[in-house]
Amino acid sequence: MSATESDDDPVSALRGVRTSIKWTRYAPDVLPLFVAEMDFGVAPQIQEALIERVRMSDLGYLDGPGPLAPAFAGFAADRWSWIVPEDRIHLATDVSVGIVETLRIALPEGGRVAITPPVYPPFFELIDEARCEVAEVPLAEQWGTYSLDLDGLERAFAGGVSVFLLCNPHNPVGLVHDRETLERLAAIAARYDVLVISDEIHAPLTHPGVVFTPFARVAEPAGARSVCVTSASKGWNLAGVKCSVIVAGDARTAALLDSLNEEVACRTSILGLHANLAAYRSSREWLDDAIDRIVANDRLLARLLAEHLPGVIYHRPRAGYLAWLDFRGIGLGDDPAVPIREHAYVALNSGLTFGREGRGFARLNLACSPETLREAVFRIASAYPSSAQEAPVWWSAGIPARG
Repeated sequence: MSATESDDDPVSALRGVRTSIKWTRYAPDVLPLFVAEMDFGVAPQIQEALIERVRMSDLGYLDGPGPLAPAFAGFAADRWSWIVPEDRIHLATDVSVGIVETLRIALPEGGRVAITPPVYPPFFELIDEARCEVAEVPLAEQWGTYSLDLDGLERAFAGGVSVFLLCNPHNPVGLVHDRETLERLAAIAARYDVLVISDEIHAPLTHPGVVFTPFARVAEPAGARSVCVTSASKGWNLAGVKCSVIVAGDARTAALLDSLNEEVACRTSILGLHANLAAYRSSREWLDDAIDRIVANDRLLARLLAEHLPGVIYHRPRAGYLAWLDFRGIGLGDDPAVPIREHAYVALNSGLTFGREGRGFARLNLACSPETLREAVFRIASAYPSSAQEAPVWWSAGIPARG
């Protein structure tokens, strides 16, 4: 079964069988398009891998990545031409844990960690959990196009920032940093000996025609230290099975990661390991089908907004299934997710949680059926009919239409 052949169940049917927060946080009449979980059915190969582990009563502890190391390394080589030494791969419960544990050993006495808002909300909390201080260097934005502020990052590095937490691809704007930008970042990080922790969890979901570059590929040749934290959880919809990898990008950082507490691996789910293993080894066709379906929904959303909500600016993603929407033009206040949920019965992520730069924005999940997406736009347009105004000339965020 491919992703395109899997569950096209209406929201009501999914709500009746799924028990995650996506389906239980809000009342049944609210469309859940917030948390980053797909509505698609899990790949059959992953289902069978999990069932087989339960059949074999294989539910014990782990002490390392085992077969997951070559499986991830093979996927990285095939998809991104990134050659990963298997002994540089470590286990963690999830990407958030991988970030915190890396910060703890990299900055045992605390320190300043740079992030680039608007950015994945837990970054703020994870830095605090590791007893470090957040240093904000917002993304540069011009005419709806986002990029890293490399000059700002260099000032932050020169001012005492010890670690940079990179989001690659960037959540929520769907930005895939190009190789030249990453090479310049690597040169700056090497100059100031800043460790770059690159969250690359959305990388498997890079859209067709877009080139993803793992930061470690350009960091090591530049003499920069780096760590990649990633998982199959976003690409294959496996958030709840709890397994990720922490990958050292260079020899110095490999020695650092060797000092991780053994409990970091032991807390990882054995079911998660086998789900990730099946994803990387045997579920690549399912992934490609899921990406095709997401890209089709991206095109659909662009058309629906142009027709029904032209005052909303859509920053179209180049990876992942998260749509960053600017509602400032239709007057819904600093946190449009609240009135949209209360009056249109559509649950989106609040832009405010992504940092001050998220005022007036909300994030929408594209990994649903086209029918769900249409219903969401129709509900919002019906709740705010005055929003049907002329669209700004840069409505599509400077990204050409894709088909």
